[in-house]
Amino acid sequence: MTKRLCIHGLAVAGLLATVAVPASAADTITVASWGGTYQEAQTKAFFDPTAKELGITIKQDTTNGLDDVRLQVTGNAVKWDITELGADECARGSKEGLFEKLDYNVIDKSGINPKLVHDDWVGISYTSVVLIYRTDVFGDKGPKTWADFWNVEKFPGRRALSGSQATETLSVAALAKGIPIDKVYPVDIDGALQSVDKVKGHIDAWWTSGAQAMQLVKDGEVDMASIWNGRAGTLKKEGAPVSFSFDQGVLTADCMVIPKGSKNKDVAMKALAKFVSPDLQANLPLYVDNGPANEKAFETGKIPPERIKDINSAPENVKKQVLQDPAFWRDTLVEATEKFNNLIQQ
Repeated sequence: MTKRLCIHGLAVAGLLATVAVPASAADTITVASWGGTYQEAQTKAFFDPTAKELGITIKQDTTNGLDDVRLQVTGNAVKWDITELGADECARGSKEGLFEKLDYNVIDKSGINPKLVHDDWVGISYTSVVLIYRTDVFGDKGPKTWADFWNVEKFPGRRALSGSQATETLSVAALAKGIPIDKVYPVDIDGALQSVDKVKGHIDAWWTSGAQAMQLVKDGEVDMASIWNGRAGTLKKEGAPVSFSFDQGVLTADCMVIPKGSKNKDVAMKALAKFVSPDLQANLPLYVDNGPANEKAFETGKIPPERIKDINSAPENVKKQVLQDPAFWRDTLVEATEKFNNLIQQ
């Protein structure tokens, strides 16, 4: 999920987590994630506490996604024991048989949305695609829905959408047609493409990274945009004249897997169980804007009430959003992405 998270700063490849006692090779695992501020947050929230509680060493590496896992597994050169992926990648990798089966006698799956609990992968965190607009252009009367974003007469201005994440843009295009949030999936891909086609001529930028989307809004190059909530939150904290909410957001999940052939599968299973536990999940939003995948995190009392309202996966905010369906994109992503790319490049 390199494409969705706030990734900036130094990679953390090769860092060691805190250990309670010196660990043997059998008690050492390697975890790969997306690097930057997100992985730094995971280190504080998940990796260090787990290493201490289990008395193990957690080495870290960074990943570029499913292709990296596939290369290791098919080449019989697996070096990671746990790695993070986008949920759509987890669904596709599962179909290819790239992951070890998970033991839910060890991992407590209660509190995690059933759509994110599978034989060989489990949800770890959420990000959201939201609509952001500049208040120095619209005041408090800016576009609040994707139908508003598509309404170029009522809301004139410069616009940006993701050109690299077809799943996200097709989802908001469906919402722009007036489809209720609980009816977006399964996405009518042809209908969503027609919706994109209607607004395509008014899109000033098709962004390809979270940093680019943030910069476009920050510099005033666009007046409204789709953006990941972490980037939107950063703009607000920096004092930019912007407004956004989770209304009609698209909630997308990341997952964790144990690559097939891991030499430390049993220890990895215990570590993964800790990562998804309510207690450690509640740590994540203390450091970063990605929401916990385990809704029981909100029952721990660790997350301040004033913080909960700004977390995308808080129960009240989940109700406002579309939950992206990884199983749907497992079978449709390649064709849908090809059609989407062809359309926006015309």
